[in-house]
Amino acid sequence: MARRRLLLLLKPLDVYPSHQSDKLSRFTSPKMTQVINYLDNRRTVHSNAINFCQNILKKKFVDWDTVYRSNLSQPIRDVDLVVTIGGDGTLLQASHFMDNSIPILGINSDPTKAEEVEEHSEDFDATRSTGHLCAATIKNFEQMLDDILENRAVPSEVARMSINVNSKQLSIFPLNDVLIAHPCPATVSRFSFRIWREGEQCSPLLNSRSSGLRVSTAAGSTAAMLSAGGFRMPILSRDLQYLVREPISPGANSSVHGVVKSNESMEIKWFSEEGLIYIDGSHVVFSVQFGDMIELSPKAPSLNVFLPSHFLS
Repeated sequence: MARRRLLLLLKPLDVYPSHQSDKLSRFTSPKMTQVINYLDNRRTVHSNAINFCQNILKKKFVDWDTVYRSNLSQPIRDVDLVVTIGGDGTLLQASHFMDNSIPILGINSDPTKAEEVEEHSEDFDATRSTGHLCAATIKNFEQMLDDILENRAVPSEVARMSINVNSKQLSIFPLNDVLIAHPCPATVSRFSFRIWREGEQCSPLLNSRSSGLRVSTAAGSTAAMLSAGGFRMPILSRDLQYLVREPISPGANSSVHGVVKSNESMEIKWFSEEGLIYIDGSHVVFSVQFGDMIELSPKAPSLNVFLPSHFLS
């Protein structure tokens, strides 16, 4: 059996503020000391998780390269498996550089501790990494890896989204969601949209003045979409869900929230002077301007993801 080749993609340690930084060293109150200790612990837990997983890999019939996600700039090729260590953000970033020929396994390196959240609930939010799409933690990583290497585990095809701006396809396929909005959150976003199916218009044109438009995949329907009033979609659904954010005078029109079916697409005409398309968070952004036509579609290459067991039960 040939040795498997892996890419180990890591969340950087410097995303956690250091207690030695000038910004934090000014705070000496007991409550701020708790926060600083909490952040230090998160950094330590993440670092320990990286070391733990690398020690597991040393025992297996694999070769691997290690890359911090902030250094990832080229398409991922010539590996049999991508393993991300961090949370959903690290897995999402990896997905932007992958096609559907390579599976991905996410490891939540810093899971939330219910007792910690309760202990600090009066002082600060002690929620750690969500890891919604991460199938493993250090507790079950070795078993998950063995199942994958011995072909006992099968990845699931999770849908992504295609984006065209003025008929030109963007190179990144969102796995979670997109937000189209004015760069200034206090400025009204003006746009119109409609749904198309097989070249035929299948919804009325809706003109919107609002805080923007959010569109999610099934994987992203439990994130910002759910918080904003959307609904949870089956993880393997290929539909998209859309929601107009804070519409001005929505009237009786219920189409500010709906679904784009797998055989449909959404056509958006942008009427503000400026606009941004945020992809899977705030790190990947494309600019649009007045008159641009944006098309969102479920017709994108899927991503092969080893999902948490509760998705498959």
